[in-house]
Amino acid sequence: MNGGDPFDGEVHTLMFDLYGTVVDMQQGLTEAVTPYLRRKKWSGRPDALVTWWRRTHFENSMIDALLHREHTPYREIGQRALSYTLERAGIEHTQDEVADLVSEIERLKPFPDVVAALRKLKTRYQLTILSNGDVDMLEAARPHLGVEFDRIMSVEEAGSFKPHVATYRTACELIGAAPDAVLFVANHAFDCVGAKAYGMRTCFVNRRKRPFGDWPYQPDLVVENFSELAERLA
Repeated sequence: MNGGDPFDGEVHTLMFDLYGTVVDMQQGLTEAVTPYLRRKKWSGRPDALVTWWRRTHFENSMIDALLHREHTPYREIGQRALSYTLERAGIEHTQDEVADLVSEIERLKPFPDVVAALRKLKTRYQLTILSNGDVDMLEAARPHLGVEFDRIMSVEEAGSFKPHVATYRTACELIGAAPDAVLFVANHAFDCVGAKAYGMRTCFVNRRKRPFGDWPYQPDLVVENFSELAERLA
């Protein structure tokens, strides 16, 4: 696709989801659990177990947000989800083992195309992150990202998980930006829907080549990867 600014200079900030968008959560966690599952003599597919883990985590996060009670830390949700997944798979485990595996989230690496693209985009835009991760988890992740972001924000500051409207509103307030001056970039349709419903511009990174769905909040851009995003915007 040809380059050029599709927003005519109206967007000055790019805001990224972290897990699964900037960093490769599926591959990274699969690599982390594989030796553990071998030691447990589990004969199933490690990548399938990670998928179960992530789906359970997402479901539990949404339940937590809908309860409208005190926000549960992402790490705690992750440990509950993994413990449930291991129990479902018939794998004996300890809570220390669960905590160690969940801590691998803090060391996930970016997708191969991310760093070069972000460096290119940084010459033109403010780069920020809005993540469901806890504040301390995001600080631990900083050294592994390969690019210095202008701001890394946790939904902990809004008291709810995405896609609650408070998360996007709080992020815009923290950086002092109008929502339509921000392009929210995510690999997850639900996150793009939430950001667009609040008033942000959105970009769907469709690495998995899946349909977005018939939401009324369609993305402003659809790209296959970060290289295409940089080509379109920078």
